[in-house]
Parts: sequence; structure tokens; C-alpha cells
Amino acid sequence: MKLASEERSASADHAPVLDLQGFLTREQHRIHLVGVAGSGMSGLAGLLIELGHAVSGSDKVTSTETERLQRLGLRFHKQHRPQHADAADLVVFSSAIKGDNPILVAARESGQPVLRRAEALAAIMRAKRGIVIAGMHGKTTTSAMTAHVLREGGLHPSHYVGAEIPILGTNAHWDWRGEYFVAEGDESDGTLRCFHPEHSLILNIEEEHLDFYADLAAIEKVFGQLIEQTSGTVFYNIDDPNTARLCGKRKRTVSYGFSENAHYRGINVELRDFGSFFCICQRGQTLGQAALNVPGEHNVHNALGVIALASELGIPFEKIAASLRKFEHARRRFEIKYESDRFLLVDDYAHHPTEIRATLKTARATGRRRVLAMFQPHRYSRTKALRKEFGRAFDEADRVVVTDVYPASEPPVPGISGQTIVDEIVKHGHGAASYQLRFERAHWDLGNALNVGDLVLSLGAGNIHEQLSILAADLVIAEKLKAIVGQEGDIRLYEPLSKHTTLRVGGPAQFWVEPRNEKAFSDLIRFCRDEHLPLFAMGRGSNLLVRDGGIRGVVVHPRGGDFDKIEVNGSEITAGAGVKLREVAYAARAANLGGLEWMEGIPGVVGGALRMNAGAMGAQTFESVTRIRYLDAEGNPHVKNRDELDVFYRRFPLLENNFAISATFRAQPATRAEIDSRLRESQDKRRTTQPIAKSAGCIFKNPNSIPAGKLVDELGLKNSRVGNARVSEVHGNFIVNDGGATAADMLQLIGKIQNAARAKRGIELETEVEIVGEPE
Repeated sequence: MKLASEERSASADHAPVLDLQGFLTREQHRIHLVGVAGSGMSGLAGLLIELGHAVSGSDKVTSTETERLQRLGLRFHKQHRPQHADAADLVVFSSAIKGDNPILVAARESGQPVLRRAEALAAIMRAKRGIVIAGMHGKTTTSAMTAHVLREGGLHPSHYVGAEIPILGTNAHWDWRGEYFVAEGDESDGTLRCFHPEHSLILNIEEEHLDFYADLAAIEKVFGQLIEQTSGTVFYNIDDPNTARLCGKRKRTVSYGFSENAHYRGINVELRDFGSFFCICQRGQTLGQAALNVPGEHNVHNALGVIALASELGIPFEKIAASLRKFEHARRRFEIKYESDRFLLVDDYAHHPTEIRATLKTARATGRRRVLAMFQPHRYSRTKALRKEFGRAFDEADRVVVTDVYPASEPPVPGISGQTIVDEIVKHGHGAASYQLRFERAHWDLGNALNVGDLVLSLGAGNIHEQLSILAADLVIAEKLKAIVGQEGDIRLYEPLSKHTTLRVGGPAQFWVEPRNEKAFSDLIRFCRDEHLPLFAMGRGSNLLVRDGGIRGVVVHPRGGDFDKIEVNGSEITAGAGVKLREVAYAARAANLGGLEWMEGIPGVVGGALRMNAGAMGAQTFESVTRIRYLDAEGNPHVKNRDELDVFYRRFPLLENNFAISATFRAQPATRAEIDSRLRESQDKRRTTQPIAKSAGCIFKNPNSIPAGKLVDELGLKNSRVGNARVSEVHGNFIVNDGGATAADMLQLIGKIQNAARAKRGIELETEVEIVGEPE
């Protein structure tokens, strides 16, 4: 058999010509779709199943659509193997499928008919009165809107749209009752020329898909062919210069837009939070008012085209207006992923500079405090060709995070990445654009920047929406955490723990929570238990090394309120878990109490000192503790005296699964001169024996045979480094951050020292610093 189409297989040159329209719409056959998981191919699969064909398909991935289609009869294969299609009467493939696909190669060699998706769709359309929606931007929304209005108008249209359409039920449907077929035409690969519709609706024409087209002239040639092949009326956007120039001279046209010269004109447009109101005039006469429940001026434009088309088909304006009020967006078209009184998260498919400008303008019109955008460039060729246009597209965003390019099957182009666009944005004068090389961390960058009242927008045709979905899921939990700690408490997403450790390294906390009182802390513990969220308590981070992947779950940092209180009662000082040890020492001094001067030299807080039984100047924390107050793993409070506690060198087991609230220390009366003398002694020792650079204190526990610092010195490892992590030249048991060190650098250097101690001295060095978190 030979297909009656422009592209014929060389191996089928002598086969009889196939009546493709009849083959697809009046007969039943076995048809295999290569790349069936794509939005376009899944829609075609749905049409073919409804037309009675036995449909099979293959792809490397599954989707919700392939799962739905399997329930309707699709035989799905997760690999492209020739045997899956060897019994097919027809093989259809998408533009994303390369020519060396094993199914295509086998089909052509065996003489099976092979067809592109658009050719099959165009043939199906010929069985009805076809309506093609075409343009660089907005065609999915406009196709869905057209099908919806025609359906509400009683015309029972069939439809084919390139996305999930909740209001239509599916992205494609064959309705035997109606005579119209509404389809989104794909201009990206030139197959727009396959269609011979009765009516066309042209939205806009500009430079795009420059991986396929040489220039704008080549694009206009394809649109021109569609216009010439339209047997009835061409509806066109008069406000788009290229479209108006191409369509304006044709006889059977109807224009729409905001221009005074438009046949269907929109006036008195009022944009509101997530909708718009406008008046429509038909050739100078007022048709009436319309309300649209999807946001943005660009969607008013789209609606005007639909109103023009539906009116010319004879649908009363009252029905059109009523339909528009009920219309809902397609998936990934300004789709709200999360909404609360505090935050709004929206996903949009926009991936061309024109689309991005329109979407950001819509986002700005919602009246939110700030608009934060994460953008994933789509295709290297588009990024290269439109880099300057991208640089000017983000003016309405307060902050922009750009990921690397989503290749969409393209090979990388040297020198082209997400940084290319950031460079252009900055060059254009935007002061808050950054490049995130690690795609999976894009949500970290914007999540940590969130303030109340912000709108976060994900933009791109790839998988950037996955990052927004992660952020949305975490925001649900973050809002609950905020309710627990109240207005006085604080909650931050993806807080860099490098800001909260003295070593200044470490990835983010998934949830950083600062309760201000014991009740909030107790409720937090119970919430984490019920939600199965890991909970880690952190003080000043002075004896802590957090891995570069950060800490999953909640990191609680008791601070302020109850946790910063210091009370002196006779010779006892009670301090909250968030009080710095230095403050305890000076509170004792103010009360003429001595014995706690050693605390001045430890850069931690009470909670951390208890957890690690911290020490300095020959003293340890629990030598001065008389009692502690803590919360258990159920959030219940307890008080225990020192003689009830098991304490070890640099370890206090009770706080491994429980949480310190406060501690009471016993001091001794002393003169101010005695206290000051001991404080100076502590300060002098710290200055002469410890490095000034950023560190976590002592890295290793002292072995029985030799102090760890002396061992490192004897091993000749002082000043040795990995990256920007370096063994201090002042004290061998300190590793310092010379600026920009990573936790991986630190861990590698620790391992180097441990290996040397084991190999040269037979000593197993144990770390004193607490190492926590996920690897990068």
C-alpha cells in the first residue's frame, strides 16, 4: 500500500494508493503509534480507539494519559521493539521520534505504511468540517476554548488539543453526532501544511522553532499554505502585524482584536485577579459583555477569536458568553498549583519570550506582593536564536532563577546554557537573576526567598513544573508548621545551614523552624511524630558538620522568647536552650558568681552544650549542671537532676532522642577581679591556641595515647588541604574554611587524616564534630 500523502516510503513506491481518510474514519485496522506517551500522540490514540481501531503504542515513558488509554484498550509497550508493530496495518510516529527508531526502520524495510502524526490527524479531520487553530502562542487554550463553546452551543464538535483539558474531559474526542472537528495545528515541524480545513483561526506569527525553520519567511510560507488551503473563512488577529499582513488581503477573512478596524473588537477590558471583563463589538455594533475566568489580556485576545468564530457559525452571543464564564484552563496554562492567604504558586507552559512576557504581565496583574519566576529554557537552538529576546522578557519578575536547557532531543550547543539567558537578563538591567545548574535544586532557590504575599511562577515546556510541585507540597507542610509556632515564631523553607554553622558549610534544611516557647516546641514534636517527619534540633552549629545535601525534614532552632531567658537565683543560673554560653558566663559575672568562665570560650548555646557535653579550659558542661528540663519524643516535659543523668565524654545519650528546654548551672561566689582574671585567661588561651578562621571547633576526640592536635602535627598534616578546607596551622585538631569550602571537602580531608593516623600510627581517630545530613 502507498499513502496518499507528501511523504512516501521508498519501499512502498509500487504499492496501491491508500484512501487515508476512509482507512482511518470508515474502517477498522491495527495501528501502532510510536511515541504514544506524548500529549499529541496520546490524543491521536484516543481518537483512533473511539473510531474503532485496534491501537497499540510504544514509548520510553508512561503517563497518566497512557494509563487512561490502556483502560480503553491501548496495548502499551515501554520499549520500541519492531515485533510490537509487525502486525500493524499502519505505523504512525511523532516528530520527536528519530529516523533510526527500530520500529520505523523495520516498518520501512518491510513495506508497512508509515505516517506522521499530523498527516493522520489531517486525514481524520477531512471526514468532518475542519477548524484549525494555529499560531505560535495560545493555540492550546484557544483550541480548548473553541471546542468548549461549540459544545455548549449544541454543535457536538470533535476535538484534538495538545494538553490535558479538564473541562473537555480528555485532550481528544470523536463525536459521531456533530459535523465540526476542532484541532490545534502544530507549526513546529512544518506539518501545518497537511491540513485542508474549512475554517482557520490564526492567532499570531513570529520567529519560533528556528531549529526547523531558517527564518520568519520560511514560517510565513507554511502559514500561507494553510491559509490558501482553507476552503471557508480565515479568522485572524488583526493586532499581530505578521498575521494581519499575511491574512489581510485574503477575501474570506474575519478579523478580531482591540483595533478599531477589527470586525470583532474588544473594548473596555477590565483585568481582575484571575479573570477579565470586556465588551464586544461586531462591525461597530455592540454584541454585549463577556466575563472570562482565565487571567490575562492575551486570553481576552484568544476569547475574541473564539467569539468571532462561534458567532459566524451561528451560535447566539448569549450562549457564547455563558460558555466563556464556565471555561477553565488547560493543564499547565496559568494553572494554580497552590493557593493560600500567604502564597500563590502557578505553573505555565510559556517558553517563548512573547509568551513569557504575557504570562508575567498576567501574574503581575494578580496584585501579589512579588512575582518570583523559575524558568527552564526549551531547546538549545531556541535559546541561542532568541537569547536577547529572552533577556528582555523578564522585566515583570522580581526575581528569576534559570535552570539549564531542556534539550527536547537536541544535542547540546557549545557555549549555550541557562547561564546564556541569565547573562542577557543581567545585561538588560535586571538585578535579581541567577543560574541554577542543578535542576533538582531550582525549588530551593525560590523557596528560600519566599515572603508572605509572593506569587511563584514556573515557566517552560519541559519538566520545570515538577520543581513547582515539590515546592507546593512542601508549602502545605510549611503552612502547618507556621500555624504551630504562631506569629511570633519563624518558618523558612530550604534554609542554607551554612548560614547557621560556625564552619559555614552545609546544604539546606527542608524546613527551618524557630519556636519561641515550650508549648510550640512540644506541639512541633507531636506534629513531626504524626506526620513521620524527621526532627533535628540545632543550636548555634558550633560543633556540627552538615553534609552538602542538607537535612531532610524539620530542623528546629529554639530561639527567642522562653529559650533566650536567663534567671539568677542565689548561686544557680537557669538558662534557656537558645542562650549562648558566653552570655551565661557574663550573667554569672554580673551576679558575682564564678566557676563558669570557661563557657566564654565556647561559641555554642546551652542546648548544644548539653547535647555534646561541651567543654573548655579543662571543664565540661555537666560538671556545672544541677538539673535540666527537656521534652521527650512525645512532646512531654520532664525535669531531671544531675544525679539522675548518665553523661560521657562529649556525649549525653538522653538528648539523642529528646530535646533540651533549659538547664540550671551551679556557680560559686567570687570577686569580680577573680572572675575577670579567669575570663582573660580563657580569652588569651583561645586567641593563642585556636584559629580565627571559620571552624567547627575540635574535629577529633582525643585518643588515650596522644592529643588529636599533637598527632595531626606529628603526622605533618598541618596546613594540608582539600579544596578550600584546610588543617589549621595554629591547632592540628581544627579544620578551617578558607572561603567557599564544601562539606565534601571537609569530609575528604577528615578521611585523609584518619587514614594517615591508622596507617602510620595504628590509631583510629573518632570524630568529635557531629556529622549529619544527606550526601549531595
